[in-house]
Order: sequence, then C-alpha cells, then structure tokens
Amino acid sequence: MKIEILGVGCAKCHKLEEDVWDAVHELGIEALIIGVQDIKKIMTYGVMTTPALVVDGEVMMAGKNPTKDEIKKWLVVNKNIAAVPVSGGCSSCGKCEMDDTVVNKND
Repeated sequence: MKIEILGVGCAKCHKLEEDVWDAVHELGIEALIIGVQDIKKIMTYGVMTTPALVVDGEVMMAGKNPTKDEIKKWLVVNKNIAAVPVSGGCSSCGKCEMDDTVVNKND
C-alpha cells in the first residue's frame, strides 16, 4: 500500500503524518509512506488545500485532519493491495517516483 501525505510542512501536516504512522502500526499493516511537499505534484491530485491524504493514488481527504479512526477505515479497505515493508523497502513495482521522499518515522 502506498500512502502519500501531501503538505508543505505545517503543524497539521506533521500531525497527519504522525496519525498515519500510528494507524499503520496499530493495524499491523505494511505500507510505503511518502511525504510529498512539491506543490506541482500536490496539484496533480487536484488538491488545493493541505494537508491531504492519498491512499493508493486516491485522495481520501484534503484541507483538514481526519481522525485516526477515519484513517484506519481507509487503510483497512485498501490493505489487500500488495504492500512493501514499513521500513521503506522497494517492491520494484515501478509505481514509485524517484523524486518523492520516503518518510521513515525512525529517522
């Protein structure tokens, strides 16, 4: 599962990132979590207000922070999709873009 957190680094963006990591770990699922700060890339999703959360290419919400329960619901629906290790390892699927930054909570 590929999870993208769209935002330019504000407090709400950091809170969303923290809640996403918590939800992933609480559910015990594997995901590639990517922070996207490039405005042009963010706009390709049609997002005009951040933070925004994208799961497997689908914008789940934009302009506000969802609850952790909302995040978990979206992740559970999508968890049957092939995943890569939480460590940020590559599955060689070819879907990643090299200019994205892989966010690793342990860094």
